[in-house]
Amino acid sequence: MTESSAPQQPSVRRATLMGHLSIARIDHWFKNVFVIPGIVAAIGTDPSHIAPGLLGRILLGLVSICLVASSNYVINEVLDAPSDLSHPVKFARPVPSGKVSLPLAYVQWIALMIIGVYLGMRVSTPFGVTVLVLWIMGCIYNIPPVRSKDLPYLDVLSESVNNPLRMLAGWYMVTTASTAPGSLILSYWMVGCYFMALKRYAEFRDIGDPARAAAYRKSFAHYTEDRLMVSIMFYGSAAMLFLGAFIMRYRLELILSFPLVALVMAMYLSLAFKKDSAVQRPEGLYKEPKLMAAVVVCAVAMGVLMVVDIPSLPGLVNPTAPTIAEKH
Repeated sequence: MTESSAPQQPSVRRATLMGHLSIARIDHWFKNVFVIPGIVAAIGTDPSHIAPGLLGRILLGLVSICLVASSNYVINEVLDAPSDLSHPVKFARPVPSGKVSLPLAYVQWIALMIIGVYLGMRVSTPFGVTVLVLWIMGCIYNIPPVRSKDLPYLDVLSESVNNPLRMLAGWYMVTTASTAPGSLILSYWMVGCYFMALKRYAEFRDIGDPARAAAYRKSFAHYTEDRLMVSIMFYGSAAMLFLGAFIMRYRLELILSFPLVALVMAMYLSLAFKKDSAVQRPEGLYKEPKLMAAVVVCAVAMGVLMVVDIPSLPGLVNPTAPTIAEKH
């Protein structure tokens, strides 16, 4: 990017109601669809402990987690404002452009958390604790002196913890006992890392200048395209290994969905190579009809396979060589 085309700070304007609504990122609430696999997994693996008043719990839980997520978005917008001025698009966000009152933004941050966690406790104590941890992770990610978003690799790992937390939230909306399997939680975490690392990759490529990239995001001072791609391969491989472990132990039928899962991951990877990719702004992914169709088909297939038994399937994966137990 040439000096003449570098972004300039917009003229300062007065704080507005729309500015404060914008930093809550209501349009990002769709990310909470990641609670749905937790709901489906709880119903499919632990149907004997389905909570009464399920629909009400789910609706109240969704409101709770959306408010807590918005609290995290508010503090992210406030603390990222100085570095956003070095980004070719984000320099026009409400905080750096003067459309937000900082004192009111801090009140907004705390108020959204308090209301969200209170509603979460009304669902159940485990659910309320889960959304509180989601908020705490937002603090770790955004607030100094930790501010993990500035640390290479930890930025992706800490941000993506939100994925398994959302899945656990879905689980606790449904069940009154137990918790989700560890292999499923780890798989969900690594899938989140895969998507987040691709976002970093697409951002880094589009900025095109390592110095400006590092000014926008401190972790970019360490990253290169090669390093990001290697990390993407690690996260994707780990996600599938943990998912395979879950499937073999809890729900073998899901193995039939693997080609669809791989297709979704491959299509998302392909999007990251495009200029100004939607991967950088996941809230715009609904504009990618092929990806959305693949996600819907995959989700429906996995939902069906969670509840439909295929008796002949175990015979296809029986060991053909002696197992460890048989050797001893």
